[in-house]
Amino acid sequence: MRAIELLRQRLAALRLRLAPLARRPQRWLSPHGLAWGAAALAVAGVLYLLVLTLLTPSIRDIRKAKGEQPAQLVSTDGRLLAEYKWVNREWVPLAAIAPAVVDALIATEDHRFYQHWGMDWRRTLAAVVRTAGGDRQGGSTITQQLARNLYPEEIGRAPTLNRKLKEAITALKIEWSYSKDEILETYLNTVPFLYNAYGIEMAARTYFDKSAGKLGVLESATLIGMLKGTAYYNPVLNPERAQDRRNTVLAQMKKRGKLEPAEYDKLVRRPLRIRFERQSEVGGLAPHLAQQLKRQLIEWSDRNGYSLYADGLVIRTTIDGQLQELATKAVQQHGRTLQRVADGAWAGRGVWNARNPLVQQLVRESNTFAKAVEGGESEEAALERLLADASFLQELRAARTRVQAGFLALEPGTGAVRAWVGSRDYAADPFDHVQAARRQPGSTFKPFVYGAAFAQGRRPDETLLDTAVEIPLPGGHVWRPRDGNAAPSEMPMTLADGLAYSKNTITAQLMTQVGPQRVAQLARAMGVRESPLEAVPALALGTSDVTLKEMAAAYGTIASGGRYHAPYIITRIEDASGRVLQEFVPPAPEQALATGAAQQLRDALRGVVDKGTATAIRSRYGITADVAGKTGTTQGNTDGWFILMHPQLVAGAWVGFNDARITLRSDHWGQGAQSALPIVGEFFRQALRTKVLDAKVRFVDEADRSWSSRAGEAVDALRHWAYDLFGNPAPVQDKGAGPQSPEPQRIPPPAPPEERPEISEAPLLPLESVPPRPAAPPVWVLSPEEAPAPEPGVVVPTLPAPIQGEVLPPGDGYGPIPGRVVAPGTVFPTPLPPQR
Repeated sequence: MRAIELLRQRLAALRLRLAPLARRPQRWLSPHGLAWGAAALAVAGVLYLLVLTLLTPSIRDIRKAKGEQPAQLVSTDGRLLAEYKWVNREWVPLAAIAPAVVDALIATEDHRFYQHWGMDWRRTLAAVVRTAGGDRQGGSTITQQLARNLYPEEIGRAPTLNRKLKEAITALKIEWSYSKDEILETYLNTVPFLYNAYGIEMAARTYFDKSAGKLGVLESATLIGMLKGTAYYNPVLNPERAQDRRNTVLAQMKKRGKLEPAEYDKLVRRPLRIRFERQSEVGGLAPHLAQQLKRQLIEWSDRNGYSLYADGLVIRTTIDGQLQELATKAVQQHGRTLQRVADGAWAGRGVWNARNPLVQQLVRESNTFAKAVEGGESEEAALERLLADASFLQELRAARTRVQAGFLALEPGTGAVRAWVGSRDYAADPFDHVQAARRQPGSTFKPFVYGAAFAQGRRPDETLLDTAVEIPLPGGHVWRPRDGNAAPSEMPMTLADGLAYSKNTITAQLMTQVGPQRVAQLARAMGVRESPLEAVPALALGTSDVTLKEMAAAYGTIASGGRYHAPYIITRIEDASGRVLQEFVPPAPEQALATGAAQQLRDALRGVVDKGTATAIRSRYGITADVAGKTGTTQGNTDGWFILMHPQLVAGAWVGFNDARITLRSDHWGQGAQSALPIVGEFFRQALRTKVLDAKVRFVDEADRSWSSRAGEAVDALRHWAYDLFGNPAPVQDKGAGPQSPEPQRIPPPAPPEERPEISEAPLLPLESVPPRPAAPPVWVLSPEEAPAPEPGVVVPTLPAPIQGEVLPPGDGYGPIPGRVVAPGTVFPTPLPPQR
């Protein structure tokens, strides 16, 4: 406040001194007044330039701009997975750029480049005179243009005196900081050339499909000619203008002695030839993974005072470069096969035509239709016009019927992710189908039902009758699960065979006995922790949307003896000199499923490969290693899944379309055993052939000596003694009450008494292009008293209540129980709330 008051006093005193001059203007015209006026203007000009100097980039910032290094994502074997760049640019030294490029640039843009210090005063004065005469001229040197390219926000592009002064000051700073060759190198590596191509190297690849060092005189003149106006002289859209501008550059090269007249006469007559190809912004082996990690890495960099785009950080990951290559090839190879199937299925005139309601709806959802309506065209007219446009319909079909796939491989014993492929081609579809896409898992969800049953003490060799099942639902509805068009065999079938042959009738019966609540709880404990699960009977057949990452992690829990290892990717971050900035330790494992139950489940899943729905792993791909897995197919063959477990690696694949209304229209190719299994099968075959995986390693059973396991064994022995004595009773099912599960939100209103709607599986929701929403961690049931009530006909072993002061060992078959002393007055957590 004191400073402000002092400033006010000084201004008041200055007004008093200037007041006589204002009353007597003739004193301004005296020599004394003119001298004071000139001095005041000079001081004001100097102060203004000092202020602009402070507002322009510092010399340190300019040096940093040249030395910017993007962060690199690196695999375990040192391969580059991706780079995080501000723009799509590859920096090349001046010595690696064709001399014709430098000659064309200096001859056209700044032929006195080596004689000035950032400002060409002769050219500037000439530009002022011509602009005053109506012929607007720029007059900027190469150094001034570099200042605009490096700092567009600080300097701006408005044609004002303020901008020109900022540009001139920054140019002088650049000349002070750089040598002439460094200025040329920086300029040629930062100038934009449209189509997301920055710098001469990306421009050479984009327009001529070659490196900057191999550019000829004509090609160099074409690119340098674009600098006057990249859009106006675009050789792709405006070839005639680009050719005229190219010839102008050639003329300037001849004028400045960089091109012989005879050579000029020969070159100027040649036509413009380009080989245009857009360059992918994100390269490397794992572009989808790089984008998934980007937000996390930016947050880390901001917290720790680094720039992800400029400080040369090296991010070490768990990705194995060789496995990543094998996974990418497998996805692309089988993706092409399935694309030919999809093209044939949708190419027929009887399918993709203007009369098809789905085609009409897809047209209404297109951007072309939306723009037409925004432009004033009526919806009916726009729809009729687009449906009559054969070219548009063909483009729409190609875009909507593009087969997509996702693949993930991880180590079951650690959770380390070894391969991540988000789609068939990042350039064509950057959407990630590993973590961002949620789809129904189909029968790959069934192991959670059997795992919950085994945790209760049920045995894989127990039998259920393969018969038609009717499960009452709230509101008078009935769910009748079927196995396709095949009729039930009406024969007993073991639980192991029910899983191996993916029998819906067996799984549905087991679900009613175990209870949807228990199955949802186990799925969360084993790895499905981000996607919401609806605890209803149909959950047994995989009707809740999940991600491939969650399912692969859950199968990793099976492969590791019931221990859940959270998937992790980043191991450490280093600076540009190799100094370790931070190391990341993977989370501690959690016992999500009792060891014995997990081993029984794994053994049952061996049957899927040996005799069930995934025998192609043995017969077609020749894999003899100890593996187990599960196929999955959703209603209408919308989604195909397959996940395979090996002691050293778990890998899963999903195949489908971004639009769930589009399918392969084939009961054969639409099955997970035909769509997703070949990707995983080919990947494992190559990984075993190249010795990345050891074919001799086998799963090893571990002893489960927890108190709950011993109690379960005792009860199980007693129950089987009773079965041997009195016979094995058939499962009891209360037809009236139905399963004791909460009413789901998506249940339709009650139907009339004469109607009993048939519900096979819940409908697919549209695919959402958002990352998975974080969910609350699973709540574990820690005492038998708090467990949900058993379903009718289920024998649940009774566990002894803990004694005060007794140490509880971990493992109750459902989740981790840390070993601790139960003190008097201990309150157990509440059970898992109903999932809606």
